[in-house]
Amino acid sequence: MNSERTNRLIHEVSAWIDNSPDNQGRDREALLWGRVAKVTEEAGEVIEKLVGMTGQNPRKGRSATRADVEYELLDVALTALAALAHLRADDPHPPDLLGLLARHVEVVARRADLL
Repeated sequence: MNSERTNRLIHEVSAWIDNSPDNQGRDREALLWGRVAKVTEEAGEVIEKLVGMTGQNPRKGRSATRADVEYELLDVALTALAALAHLRADDPHPPDLLGLLARHVEVVARRADLL
């Protein structure tokens, strides 16, 4: 999948969430709070799968796989990018979300003296 298509789909997922029946008529700021809070909820699901993968809950044992943890980590990333799309929804042109992410990765890599 190319990055232009991925960007477009992230924007479409974000709009789909904003336009869902339960979100109709909600204030944009309330939607933003909900979208950002959802990132934390998704992160909690990563922890749940990690506990299951490593068997940290003796009652449940090993109840998840590395693939489950990976899936949830990707859900966190998608949720965060969709929240960013919501935050920037009023921009005259939809932002290149993956480009923003790439620039952020470079900033962090520079701070780590990797570039």
